[in-house]
Amino acid sequence: MDSTPAVTARSNDHIAPETFAERAAAIEREIGRVIVGQRDLVRHTLTCLLANGHALLEGVPGLGKTMLVRTIADVIDCTFNRVQFTPDLMPADITGTNILIEEDGHRIFRFQPGPIFANLVLADEINRATPKTQSSLLEAMQEHQVTVARQRYPLEPPFFVLATQNPLEMEGTYPLPEAQLDRFLFKVMVPFPSEEDLVSIVDRTTGSDAPHAEKVCTAAEIVEMQRLARAVPIAPHVAAYAVSLLAATHPDQPRAPGLVRD
Repeated sequence: MDSTPAVTARSNDHIAPETFAERAAAIEREIGRVIVGQRDLVRHTLTCLLANGHALLEGVPGLGKTMLVRTIADVIDCTFNRVQFTPDLMPADITGTNILIEEDGHRIFRFQPGPIFANLVLADEINRATPKTQSSLLEAMQEHQVTVARQRYPLEPPFFVLATQNPLEMEGTYPLPEAQLDRFLFKVMVPFPSEEDLVSIVDRTTGSDAPHAEKVCTAAEIVEMQRLARAVPIAPHVAAYAVSLLAATHPDQPRAPGLVRD
């Protein structure tokens, strides 16, 4: 496999801040043609995508999380794969594995990519799989690559994992390990739609014409938007405040608050 992502060769032009804002608004507006309501969910998901992070959505099944990711993939013209996490799912089912094939009279091993090789990957009900299977996402989400049999396979940018999890009180769920939670930039709660939104959903899903989102940008443009987002300067006092907030979460740091006992 070629180690040079195809989209990098096409991403030579820098994007202007005004163009960034226009395209971000166009993406959000186009998604709204398919997704009813859930404006905060759409905004947070797009923010996470443009920040080159990953998002974890929590909510009961049937709230349109899969439709949201598929719609985003259509709007930004990216590849999309969905993985349904189950207790019997194995890591190789996600990353891929080497298979033995016969070619020109010889038997050779050839890598068969798994569903992780896509721009947008939906890890549906991630906490229904065992921690061993969940760990197959760690390297991909952090390093944007997959290692199989000592061979590294890069993932083509943009690479965005959007995982959904059911509330932990539901039967058959496994809490996500800290190492897995650390890979997500956002955890977004998906609320139940209002009655007004439910009526709109019924109108859209029972009619003869299903809503369809049009492509408004390309994967290469998303990569450039991510680069511009990383280039935004941070005021020194804001960075210092973020560091202080982080230090306060460690019990052994001076800024950490003391324990309150009843």
